Amino acid sequence: MSGPDEFEQIARLYRPLTKGAAEAFDLLDDAAAIPSRPGFDLVITKDAMVQGVHFLSDEAPGLIARKLLRVNLSDLAAKGAEPYGYFLAVAWPPSFGWSERQAFAAGLAQDGANLVLLGGDTVSTHGPLMVSLTMLGWVPAGRMIRRAGARAGDLVMVSGTIGDGWLGLAAARRELDDPDGYLADRYRLPTPRLDLRAALRDQAKAAADVSDGLIADAGHIARASGAGLRLNLDRLPLSPAAHRWLGLQDDRAAALRALASGGDDYEIVCAVAPDAVRIPGLTLIGEIVAGAGVEVLVDGVPIEPGAGGWLHS
Repeated sequence: MSGPDEFEQIARLYRPLTKGAAEAFDLLDDAAAIPSRPGFDLVITKDAMVQGVHFLSDEAPGLIARKLLRVNLSDLAAKGAEPYGYFLAVAWPPSFGWSERQAFAAGLAQDGANLVLLGGDTVSTHGPLMVSLTMLGWVPAGRMIRRAGARAGDLVMVSGTIGDGWLGLAAARRELDDPDGYLADRYRLPTPRLDLRAALRDQAKAAADVSDGLIADAGHIARASGAGLRLNLDRLPLSPAAHRWLGLQDDRAAALRALASGGDDYEIVCAVAPDAVRIPGLTLIGEIVAGAGVEVLVDGVPIEPGAGGWLHS
């Protein structure tokens, strides 16, 4: 690649993202040293994305970087944690030259204004672009919201609207009409629900972000909690765009299942006690039940839940 060498790239692209944080050592060392924060636990999460799998092959580098930050921030939101900093790893294919790397770093700067880059690694690959980020956040000691913790009788609630990410992928591929670009934007740049952190810490007994699919991710909560799950898809919160799509489908039950299985929504699904104070912006969609397994209903009629979401292999 023509352009600066590895160390000059680090100095020019990534050192500014440390914002002078002492613990990053100007990215001149092989490690960072994270100071303790009395009264808090350090929460650590990690997500990776591969070109052509998690984003379109021709996606703009800046958008890739911004989505990478946002999907990791979504994990912290579900844990009730305050974002702090991150470690970055990138495997660059030959097609990503100096200008593409500059655009990627600019995307990190745009969406990471309140975060510090603490370290990482960059390598070359003959395969597709692969980016991975390890995100760190703080949560009051003992207050991280786990997937486990729900009990039979708890209510299952979800934030925002569901199905837009899945429809947005089709829109981004120009397989679905999206005149105002709303759906494609929901897929390309999800909004991590950091606004819900305090309310979740107060009210949620268990939580997860909706990345694989609502049915699957709600099922993860039930399974981790040693319980079963009943979901009512006729209560699914939908955007106007998703409502329009649903109205064009011949099989309403199958269409609702598809919306609840598609993933990439990055909303929060949680379990709360029946008498808990309702969290504004969340919709009741089901309940935790005794036993095991997932039961999915449409208009009171059980349907086959299917895979429920993305299956990693």
